[in-house]
Amino acid sequence: MTQKMNVESFNLDHTKVKAPYVRLVGITEGANGDKVHKYDIRFTQPNKAHMEMDGLHSIEHLMAENIRNHSDAVLDIGPMGCQTGFYLSLINHDNYDEVLDMLEKTLKDVLEATEVPACNEVQCGWAANHSLEGAKEIAEEMLKHKDAWHEVF
Repeated sequence: MTQKMNVESFNLDHTKVKAPYVRLVGITEGANGDKVHKYDIRFTQPNKAHMEMDGLHSIEHLMAENIRNHSDAVLDIGPMGCQTGFYLSLINHDNYDEVLDMLEKTLKDVLEATEVPACNEVQCGWAANHSLEGAKEIAEEMLKHKDAWHEVF
């Protein structure tokens, strides 16, 4: 990489990171002083493994619904196109340890789920592509490594 790119993750050497991890990507300050903290929550090792789409889709629904039960600061949580992780955006919340705690609680919610929220044609754009079991496998694997989430490299 010789040229700096506009997208932060395009400037990250994906061959040097050690997933899973939770990394602060950046902080954006709004005109009125609000700050948005964006996190890279990497579930699998880039270019070595990825989440299967039906499980990723289901864990997306489960995390999007449940993480808001653990924090009012959540703006959004959404999957990366490479299927290796998620981006989490929080407003006016800069406590990394609390981010790890809310993620752990949310993943435990996934393990306890009996259904995928909004898994129907009215509320989802690809309702046939879900796997609750796949979501639970992803959550369980991520939780196994929670003591290392702070280690990016």
